[in-house]
Amino acid sequence: MSEPRSAPTVGQVVLGRRLQDLRERSGLKREEAARILRVAPATIRRMETAEVALKIPYVQLLLQAYGVTDSEAEAFVALAEEANLPGWWQRFHDVLPGWFSMHVSLEGAASLIRAYEPQHVPGLLQTEDYARAILRSGAVGGGSDTDAAEETERHVALRMERQSLLTREGAPRFWVIMDETVFRRPVGDGPEVMRAQLDRLLEASELPNVTLQIAEYASGHHPGTYGPFVLFRFAMPELPDMVYSEYLTGAVYLDSRAEVASHLEVLDRMAAQAATAQRTKEILRDLRKEL
Repeated sequence: MSEPRSAPTVGQVVLGRRLQDLRERSGLKREEAARILRVAPATIRRMETAEVALKIPYVQLLLQAYGVTDSEAEAFVALAEEANLPGWWQRFHDVLPGWFSMHVSLEGAASLIRAYEPQHVPGLLQTEDYARAILRSGAVGGGSDTDAAEETERHVALRMERQSLLTREGAPRFWVIMDETVFRRPVGDGPEVMRAQLDRLLEASELPNVTLQIAEYASGHHPGTYGPFVLFRFAMPELPDMVYSEYLTGAVYLDSRAEVASHLEVLDRMAAQAATAQRTKEILRDLRKEL
C-alpha cells in the first residue's frame, strides 16, 4: 500500500488529478487500474485524490497502461519525484497540524489569495509580538511553562517564514477584508504591540500585490459574519479554486463549484461594502494616533 501522508503537497494534488484524467482517457476503470498494480481499487482512488504519496514504480506502471509515451512518462515521473519531496514547512512538523499544512502548501502555490478575517490580523501580516500574543492566548502549548514557550516560539517562527511569500518573485495577489473588531480588541500587554502591528499593516498596504480593506461597524451587517475563510486561486488549470474554512480544532477545504462560488460572491459583496483600500489606510493611521 502507498505511504499515507498527513497532508499532500500541491504537486501531489495536481499529479493525482492528471493520473485520473489519463486513466479516464484510456477508458480504464479504477478496478482495472488496480488489477495492474495488484492493489485494491481504493489505492487508485487515494493516489488520484492525493491521500497518499505517489510511489514511483506504481506511477510508471500506470502511465504505461494508460498509453503515455516514454518521453511524457519520464517528465511525469520527474514531477512526481519532486512533488514527493517535503515542503519547507515540514521542518515545523512538530507544531504544524496536518489540517493546516495543506493550507501552507496551497498558499505557496496560489496566484490569488482572498480572505475575510473577523477577529485577528491574518498570519501573513502579523508582527512577531502580535503573533506571540495571539498564540499565548489560544490553545498553543499544553505542557510545562517551558514547553509551552518553546512551542509558541516555533509557531511564531513558522508564521514569520510564511510571510516571505508576499515579497518573493512572482508573489501572489493578497486581498483581505478585516472586520473592525480586529482593531477594537487589544492584543498584547500594552499599546506598543498594536501600534507596531498597525505600522506593519500600513507598510504592507503599499505593496503592489496587497489590498487591505476594513469592514467598519458603521457599514452595518455584511454577509461574511459566519466566520473566517480564505479563497485560493491557482494558475494551474488542474487545480480549481479552493476555500479554506477553519474552526477551533481543524479546518475544511471546499472545491465544489457551488460552494466556492458562494464564498466568492460573499467576498465581492463585502469588498463593495467595506472601506476602500485608500480609506482603509486613513482608518489605520487614525487608529495609530489613538494608541
